[in-house]
Amino acid sequence: MPELGAGVSFYAVDRILIVDDEAGIRRSLAGLLSDEDFEPVEAADGEKGLAILREGGIALVLLDIAMPGRDGIEILEEIRQAWPNLPALMMSGHGNIETAVRATQLGAFDFIEKPLSFEKLLLTIRHALDAARLVKENRELRAQSIRANEILGSSAVMNKLQGQIEQAAPTNGWVLITGENGTGKEMVARQLHVRSLRSEGPFVEVNCAAIPEELIESELFGHEKGSFTGAIARKEGKFELAHGGTIFLDEIADMSLRTQAKILRILQEHKFERVGGTESLDVDVRVFAATNKSLEKEIQAGRFREDLYYRLNVIPFHVPALRERREDIPVLVGAFVGEFCADSAAKPKTVTPKALQLLQTYPWPGNVRELRNLMERLVLMTPGPKIRVEDLPEEVRSGVRPNEVDRATLDDARKEFERRFLISRLEEHGWNVSRTAEAIGIARESLSRKMKSFGIRAQRD
Repeated sequence: MPELGAGVSFYAVDRILIVDDEAGIRRSLAGLLSDEDFEPVEAADGEKGLAILREGGIALVLLDIAMPGRDGIEILEEIRQAWPNLPALMMSGHGNIETAVRATQLGAFDFIEKPLSFEKLLLTIRHALDAARLVKENRELRAQSIRANEILGSSAVMNKLQGQIEQAAPTNGWVLITGENGTGKEMVARQLHVRSLRSEGPFVEVNCAAIPEELIESELFGHEKGSFTGAIARKEGKFELAHGGTIFLDEIADMSLRTQAKILRILQEHKFERVGGTESLDVDVRVFAATNKSLEKEIQAGRFREDLYYRLNVIPFHVPALRERREDIPVLVGAFVGEFCADSAAKPKTVTPKALQLLQTYPWPGNVRELRNLMERLVLMTPGPKIRVEDLPEEVRSGVRPNEVDRATLDDARKEFERRFLISRLEEHGWNVSRTAEAIGIARESLSRKMKSFGIRAQRD
């Protein structure tokens, strides 16, 4: 049977389970439901009803309260534990306020007294089914949003970051995200939002570096009609639009001290005024901020307010550079190649092991964004089904960008030489770790640790 369990059905019509010890009531309800294009399923007691639910495919339960053996309240408790999203309507000929309250507390959609009003019953059933579908759609949309903004990688630093996201997301604490350009700070912010208690509220992003200084206050706080030349109508600002949700202030270090002061006031008082206005507006937002700069150095230089820094830095996140998690590159490459092949309707492509090894060796100063852009170009411009070494740009094949040598430190150069030396010797010995360790004169465990620290994974052509 094409079933996934109670509450999820692939039947042409909704199947409704009637649990009642009175055969006459079951027959009457089954006839009514059949006439209304539902498929009734009958059970004479709670245990039989639970057995039917375990078979799956039930969209809603009509559950009598007064039954021999286990009563409807007990059965409802078990239903809520096993199928928390399955709507249940309680029926009783001996209704009282205490029973109705208890049923509602246990998650019953509604409580209907006997003798039943069929018109009211049908209306309640449709409302319950509509509400269940809406809950299911919201769960699916939220899951899609989480997947769309998924942070890929299983390296130690990324596992730690994912754990921090899981822990911080349900809180209301303000967040400061640091990291180099292209590391995925926005992805972290979106993951925090979609996993938060505000996930159904808006997520409003502001790139502080992209907005001219003379316009940023209007963008953030809105403005009143006539407040400045060109203000032909009242405009809501980003904070107002983010009410009930999250605002993400990207590149916050590029914000002027004057605007920083106004941001600080919002964080302290949860109030602001539009540009040119006098009315104080209350706002309920969770603030995420991100920067690729050291705010401590910006504070020392007098370009960033220390009090704002401490306000924002309630929950700090640091997104590692791609070169710090090279073992994640194969996962990212596979995901990007699959995505761009699908987007361009191209035949599936693969990356050869040697090309992948060079991609892991390259320092990626542009981080994940640079890798993503390169994989898009390679998918579109590589004619064959495989992306080979010769398809990679010169800087990736050589491992050094133009003028990169001039900026590299001695320690950087030493580490890069050691990494390339190990790859070369591993290739000579067919990627056999034991033989390679013996050949270069170190213990196998030491070589394994070095391979892990450099993000080197055993390859086979």
